[in-house]
Order: sequence, then C-alpha cells, then structure tokens
Amino acid sequence: MDEVTGKKLESAPPGGLQAAARFVRHYLRRPFSFYLLSLLLVAIVPPFIFSLVILKRNVDAQEEVVNALLKASTGSVTRIVEREVEGKLTTLKVLSTSGVVERGDMQALYDHASVALASTGADLVVIDRDLRQRLNTGLPFGTPLGPAGDPKTIELAFNSKGPLVSRVFFGREEGRWVFGVYLPVRPAGGASYILGLTQDAATMAKAVNPATLPPGWEAALIDGEGKVILSSDAAVKTGAPFFLDKLPPLSIGVGNVRENGVSYRVAAEFSMVTGWRIIAWAPREIIDAPVRWSFLWLSLGGLLFAGIAVAGSLTIARLLTQGVRLLAMDARRLGAGEPVEARRYMITEVEAVSAELARAATARAKAEGEIRLLMREVVHRAKNQLTVIQSMLTQSANAAEDTTDFVEAFNKRLSGLARSTDLMIANATLGVDFRELARNQLQPFMPEDPDRVVLSGPDLRLDAQMAQTLGMVLHELATNAIKHGALANAQGTITLEWSLSAGAIEICWREAGADIPRTAKAARRGFGTVVLERMLGKALHAELERTMHPDGIEWCIRVPRAGEREASPDREAR
Repeated sequence: MDEVTGKKLESAPPGGLQAAARFVRHYLRRPFSFYLLSLLLVAIVPPFIFSLVILKRNVDAQEEVVNALLKASTGSVTRIVEREVEGKLTTLKVLSTSGVVERGDMQALYDHASVALASTGADLVVIDRDLRQRLNTGLPFGTPLGPAGDPKTIELAFNSKGPLVSRVFFGREEGRWVFGVYLPVRPAGGASYILGLTQDAATMAKAVNPATLPPGWEAALIDGEGKVILSSDAAVKTGAPFFLDKLPPLSIGVGNVRENGVSYRVAAEFSMVTGWRIIAWAPREIIDAPVRWSFLWLSLGGLLFAGIAVAGSLTIARLLTQGVRLLAMDARRLGAGEPVEARRYMITEVEAVSAELARAATARAKAEGEIRLLMREVVHRAKNQLTVIQSMLTQSANAAEDTTDFVEAFNKRLSGLARSTDLMIANATLGVDFRELARNQLQPFMPEDPDRVVLSGPDLRLDAQMAQTLGMVLHELATNAIKHGALANAQGTITLEWSLSAGAIEICWREAGADIPRTAKAARRGFGTVVLERMLGKALHAELERTMHPDGIEWCIRVPRAGEREASPDREAR
C-alpha cells in the first residue's frame, strides 16, 4: 500500500531489486581514477560556472556603467555646444539692437563687432536679401566681398524669420571649415539683413575631447546633413560625410551599428537648439577586448588549475591503485599461508592496511604454529594419559580385594585425572595455577570444617605436564589421608605449603592429628606411593623425602623448574 496515495502497489517480481542493483553495480563499476576525477569535476565545475556567472554579471554591470557614462558624456557635450551657440545668438541680438544696423552704418558696425568679437575666433557677417555679403569682420573693411558661403541655410533663415544654425561649410574668405549662427533682422523702414557669426569648426574641440570618454572611444559633432563638424578621430575629416551612414539621423541613446563588416558600439545625442548630433563610437572588438581577455584568462586559469588537479588526481589514483594491487597480492599471499611483510606507502591508510595484513600473517603463522604444537602436545598428552590410566588400572587391580573396590578406586583416580586435565585445557596458554589445582583435587575430600586444610604459598603457574602429574600426586595424597591419615578422623589437619627456591619448586604435604597404627598393612606400598616415587621421579625428576611423624606423615617434594629438568637428562635413567 502506497503511504502517500493509498493505492495498492503491485509487488515487484522476485529478484527485481537484485537485478536493478546488479545493473547499477555493473555500470558504476569503474576504476578509482574515474571516481577521483568525478569528485574533482564536482569540486571544480560548479565554482567555474559560478565564476563565469559572476564575470558575466560584472561585465553587464560595467556595460551599464559605461552606457551611463556615455549618456552623461554626450549630454554634457550637447550642453556645451548649445551654450556656445546660445552665446553667439546673444551676441547677435546685442549687435542687432545697437542702433548701427538701423542706421545702416556698416563702418560703425564693423568697428563695434571687431571689438566685441576680439579673441573669440568668430567673425560677423552681414548678408542682404540677394545673399551677398555686405560686411565681414574677417577681412579688412572695404574689401570687396562675394556671395554668402552658405546660401541654402541663409535662405532658410530669411524664410524662418528666426535664428538658425548652419551646416558646416568651407569659408572662402576664412579659408577653413566653419559653421554659422544666423539671426534675421529687419530695421524699421529698411531692408532685411542676416546677421551671422561664422565660427571656426576647430574651436569646438573641447566638445569632442576624448578625455571625457571611456578608453577606446571617439566622438564627433555631426551637422543636420550628416557631415562632420569636428571629430576626435583624425581619420574622420571635417566636412566629410560621417562614415556610419546606417545610423538613423534622429537616433538617441546607446546601440550597435555594423558598418563595412565592423561592429560598433554607438552613443548618440541630438541637440534641439542646433539640430546637430553628438556621436560617440568604438569598435566592439575594442570594447569587448577586456571581457574576452577576462574570459580567456579565466578559461586558461581554469584549464591550468584543472590540468594540475587532474594530473595530481591521476598521480594519487595511480599511487592508490598501485597500493591496492600490492595489498591484493599480499592478501593472496596471506590466503596461501605465505609470509607477508609490511610495506611503506605514501598513503598512510594504505600503509596501515599493509601493516594489518602483515600482523594478520604473523598472527596466522603463530596460530598455525600453536595449532601444530597443540596437536603434538595433544598426541603426547594422550599417550601420557594412556600410560597413566594403564598404571592406574594395574595398581587399582592389584590393590583391590574385590570388583567393587576396584571400580570405586579406579573411578576416583579417573575423576582426579579428569579434573587435572580440565584445568590444564582451560589454562593451556597461561599455565595452571597451583593453588587452584590443589583446591580442585582436594575438593572431593574436604571435611566440613575447611580450616582443617590449609594452603599456603606464593602465586605459581605450572606447565601442563607438571600440573597433570602434581594433580595426580595431590589426589593420591588426599585419598591416603581420608583412608588412614589426617582426614580419617574428626580432628586431623593437612597443611600444604609450597615455595620457590633457586631453580626449583618445593612442596611440603604435612598431616597432623592422624591415627597411624603400627601394622604391616600400614607400611605396604600402595598406588599413591608408586605415583609419588615413580612418576614424580621419572616425569619431573623430583626429589622426594618421606618422614613419618607420630601424628602423621610428611612428604617434601623438590621439583626442578623446566630449565633445570632439561639440563639434567641423566635423571631419567635413574
């Protein structure tokens, strides 16, 4: 049942999930370098894309700033031009109201205008209705003058009856490219005239100053007929048609124009006072160069760092792959039981695994050695136990008066042997604690008052053979004590003491308070005596001393330590 839709879901075919998992594992089974490079791409690509986005936004922001700067610059140029023209119109209006025009006194007008226009670079012209010059301050007074240099604009000025700014034209008298500002006047009762100020186009250089534009940009003043008044670009000549002829005459703002296969970024402003346009332009190649260089450096830097990262990743992958191959080889050697040594790797984790494999190989070899040793020990102990059991059987049979006595004695001795064997197996690696061995063997014979049996001695660990033999010795001593020794009455005591001396273990079994009859039977050598004298002497090369006290027997046993026994092999022949 689907928990969201509540619809019953069809059960997937058996093995469907397993098949899907196998499919995924099959197609995702790739070398380590593949996943390392994938991780590298995951780490590099998003920041790179983010950098591109940030760069694009930065470029857009810069372009907006440039557009705003261009608009401000062209607007500022427009205001400069309009102030210049309005200043000239003001000058013309002042001259037209000076009275000399109404009187028709050209000499006085010439003198007055020469003073007013000194150092301005402008010349006053007076043009009559026949479009002929009556006065030109650019020439000495009285010089014969020809027709007006810009008859088309002057005719328009006469017809408009208002001020008018001319196109750029070449002044014959001035010998240079000029433009004019015209003001029609009609003195009372007199003929109509045009007062004009002709200005050298070069004086408008401050209006097209490149310093006010962004780097790489040029500017030009274009008259109403599309001819260049002045340009900051030396290749764009004054009086020539502006080369961006596809630019609409009344275009305003920032846009793109393609001319002769070259794309330009253009900012244009139109002056309502003059009818001129202020145009700033720059090739897109120059404008886009910083952006292209930014993208290029970003791309090259990204490729460089990516190449370094990829090379580093491949190197790391190779080191890891090589390390994994060596680990796999060591694992196969470990599986085959061959020795494995720890290797040095540049990758600490791989080196740690190699060290663990070496330790595992050492542990395996040690375990196999211990197993072989234990197998030999088991065989040896099995043989020893069979010999002990055979002796137990023979002695029990000889000492028994009937079958019941034989079975009981034999079972007890087997039980004591089993307890020693259990301790030996449980403490195979650490050795058998002698105190625990004594308690284990004496436990079946313990009286109700535990204080009657005293164990005293330091911590002592016995090997398997010694523990098995001494366990049987203690069992036999306890058996003798409960039959006709200290444990056969209600007041007898047993003291078991042991100590360590140089190269030997000294054990003393002392019975006190025992009722010992002086009979021949009491002096008979039983199985316990055989165990003490034969097995202790033969198996452990022990020295025994037996002392009969009036109130009980005392056994003193001196057992050489393992090294002492191996150094005295002649004892076995005794």
